[in-house]
Amino acid sequence: MMGQGRQVLNATGFVINPTHLSEFINTTGTLRPDEEVELSFETSGKIVEINFTEGTRVKKGDLLAKINDRPLQAQLQKLQAQKKLAEEKEFRQRSLLDRDAISRESYDQIVTELETIQADINLITARISETELRAPFDGIIGLRYLSEGSFTSTSTRIARLVKNTPIKLEFSIPERYADRIRVGYPVSFAIDGSTVTYKADVYAVDPKVDFNTRTIILRALYPNRNEELKPGRFASITLLLEQIENTKAIPSEALIPEMEGEIVYVYRNGKANRLRVITGLRTASEIQIVDGLNFGDTLLTSGILQLRHNLPVVLDSVINRK
Repeated sequence: MMGQGRQVLNATGFVINPTHLSEFINTTGTLRPDEEVELSFETSGKIVEINFTEGTRVKKGDLLAKINDRPLQAQLQKLQAQKKLAEEKEFRQRSLLDRDAISRESYDQIVTELETIQADINLITARISETELRAPFDGIIGLRYLSEGSFTSTSTRIARLVKNTPIKLEFSIPERYADRIRVGYPVSFAIDGSTVTYKADVYAVDPKVDFNTRTIILRALYPNRNEELKPGRFASITLLLEQIENTKAIPSEALIPEMEGEIVYVYRNGKANRLRVITGLRTASEIQIVDGLNFGDTLLTSGILQLRHNLPVVLDSVINRK
């Protein structure tokens, strides 16, 4: 508008009051089981036992399936009989050695024979254990892929075992935040279809930045004691980087960048007053002012391109957020 030959600008004012400012990272991630393994035998053979029900819990060490081991059991019985004879012979030879009735060399030969038999027994026992498929950890066993009577090899999947307590949350963040997120950092996340906000803690940070995406991968741990969360689900993740209380913050559109620095305009005595400011934390909509403004100042937030120092201004409205 015009008044007495001078241009007057109509503008909106924003009163600077103490506020809090928060910086967040919003990203997405995937839930992963704490442990997961595709179960298979360490040897080949015909399956003679399947001792689990699909979708049930198993304990570490439970016998899940068994391969035919009759030939190995027969070899073990033969070796155990040989060991018994060798032990009796060693006992007799030791008695003779004590009376100097035989040479030390003769006694050592029978001891070596006994040790060889024991080594063969250990080998057969290890091979028998390979015919037993046992749970490597507590968990829930999934669908089985074979039936009793099937022939299996070391590459044949029997079933999948999953441990969901706790559960892992895997996500990535831009590389510029890599030095700010450490082990133990708190994470909030939500799952589609649920209004609950879950809390987790970062337990691992990948030491390398991905060359293609320029992001770094992190993993957080959620207790999941009731197993309410299932692996494979999509998660919306929020990380609070910084929170500042009782600070000065202005709308981003009110800040004017210049070659010498950044400026704003405040309303004083009916005119626009140009001030140089020092900024701090920036969010999507607000900027922290570290120096240059005082609480109670009225910032001009509209007509930014038309504002000039000492330009007469009429306030159409004033936003006084508290």
